[in-house]
Amino acid sequence: MDTKPREIRIAGGGIAGLTSAILLARAGHPVHVFEKRSEIGSRFKGDLQGLENWSKSGDVLEEIKSMGLEIPLINYPLPPLKIIDGHRLDLDFTFQRPLCYLVKRGTDDDSLDQTLKRAALAEGVQIHLKQRLSEEAADIVATGPRSKQIFAVDLGIKFKTSHPDTAIALVNDDAAYKGYAYLLVVDGYGCLCTVLFDRFNTLQKSFEKAKEILLKKVKLDILNPQQVGGVGGFDHGLKFATGNQLFIGEAAGIQDFLFGFGIRSAIRSGYLAAKSILQNVEYEASAYQEFYFARKAGIVCRYLYEKASHFKRGYPMLSKLVWDRSDPHWFLSRAYRFTPIHQALFPLARYAMSKRYPNIMNSSLK
Repeated sequence: MDTKPREIRIAGGGIAGLTSAILLARAGHPVHVFEKRSEIGSRFKGDLQGLENWSKSGDVLEEIKSMGLEIPLINYPLPPLKIIDGHRLDLDFTFQRPLCYLVKRGTDDDSLDQTLKRAALAEGVQIHLKQRLSEEAADIVATGPRSKQIFAVDLGIKFKTSHPDTAIALVNDDAAYKGYAYLLVVDGYGCLCTVLFDRFNTLQKSFEKAKEILLKKVKLDILNPQQVGGVGGFDHGLKFATGNQLFIGEAAGIQDFLFGFGIRSAIRSGYLAAKSILQNVEYEASAYQEFYFARKAGIVCRYLYEKASHFKRGYPMLSKLVWDRSDPHWFLSRAYRFTPIHQALFPLARYAMSKRYPNIMNSSLK
C-alpha cells in the first residue's frame, strides 16, 4: 500500500475526475481539481441520462458502493420501456432488474454532477473553477473527449408534467438519423430528445418529427419546457497513460460507440486510477483489461445497428430480436461482450466504421 500522502492534481471536474478525487482525498492525499467551466456539471442543462445496468451481472449501484462511493445519489429505475418506430413497431419491455437508472445531469442540486461535487468537498478536495490545467502538469487527466470531432448531437426539452412515469424509445431515421429519440418521465420530470449520429443540419427538423411521433403516442401535459442538448465527441484510440499522467473517462477514449452510455465506465475508470495510486499498481493494465474488448464490441454493435437502418424492416427486426428474450439484459449483456461472433465481425466492422467516421476511428485499435 502507498500510504505516504502526496498532492494529486486532476485536470477536469467531470464524473471520472471527481470519482478519483473523492477516493484519493478520503485516503489522505491533498487533491486539487481544475475545471475549465464556471461550475461543475455546466456542460449539461438538466438532461436525464442513463446509468446503464446491463454490461455486468452485478447491479451498478452496488458496484459503486463497493468502490467506496457512499454518496446519496438521486436516481430512478428506468420504467417499463416501449420501443416504437412511428409505424407498426410497438414493443413493451419489462425488466427483472432495472435496465438502467436515470440520473439528472447539470448544475441542479439533485444532479449527479453536484452530488459528486458535494462529496468531493466534504472529503477536502480543492476545486478550482474556471481554471485549466495542462496535461503535462496533471497527475490524472479527466478533461473529456480528446477528439474535437463531433460524432453525435442531441436536442430536446426538459419539462414538468403530471404524467405518470414513462419510457419510450423511438427508432426512426427521419426523427433520429442512425440514432434514437426518447421520452422519459420520472417523478413529474420529463425529457424529450432526439440523438443524431449524422445529418446534423437536420437536427431541428428531426426533433420536431420525434416530438410529433412521441406525442401522438402519449398525451401528456408539458409545463415550463426548456431546451437541452449538446454534442458528443469521440476518439477511438485508447490512451490510458503517458509519462506520469493517467487518463480516465472520455479523455482515455472510453466511450460507448453504440448508444453513448458512459457514466458507469467513467466512474469505473476514475476508481481504477485512484486504486493504482493508493495501492501502487499499474493502472494501464487494469484499464486495458476493463475497457479494451468492450470498445471493440461497441464498434461491431454500431456497425450492425447502422446496417439495420438501411433496411425497411431493420429496426423492427433488431428490436424483435431483443424482445424475444424474457429480459433484454440477456441480449444487451452479450452485445457488450467481445464474443466469438464479435471477433469474427470485427475486421469488417472496423473497416466499415473507419470509412464512415474517418476522423474518429483510430487504426491503433487492433
